[in-house]
Amino acid sequence: MILIGFSTGDVILGMLWVSIIGFSLYIGYKTLLRRLSRDAVKHEQYFSLEAIEVNPASGEIPFYFTSNEIKSYTFSILDANMDELQELKSGECMTGGNIIRFDSSMLPNGDYFYCLKAGNQKTVKKMTILNS
Repeated sequence: MILIGFSTGDVILGMLWVSIIGFSLYIGYKTLLRRLSRDAVKHEQYFSLEAIEVNPASGEIPFYFTSNEIKSYTFSILDANMDELQELKSGECMTGGNIIRFDSSMLPNGDYFYCLKAGNQKTVKKMTILNS
């Protein structure tokens, strides 16, 4: 099909230009993505803090986190306003899985947060305490 007012050569040349521009944009986009991902976050350098198994929690609560490296850390319990209530543990973790146990019977019922800090990482998760 030929567009009215355009010769076959003009149509083919127009399609060629559109294809070249589209291909150039695609190459530029891929190059930009590659350049931006060069300094991407390496997740293996950070802790992974898991959610607690039972929420709402009561009694003794096991907190589980993993690390691929031996690192210094601080593990804390925060109140609903994100103020530190208690530092549970600080020191160096082992590679692999780490468990910190906490007796929640000392806290009144309500919402709390638990926080794992190390270097430039701070991970916070929410929990609800419901002691009978």
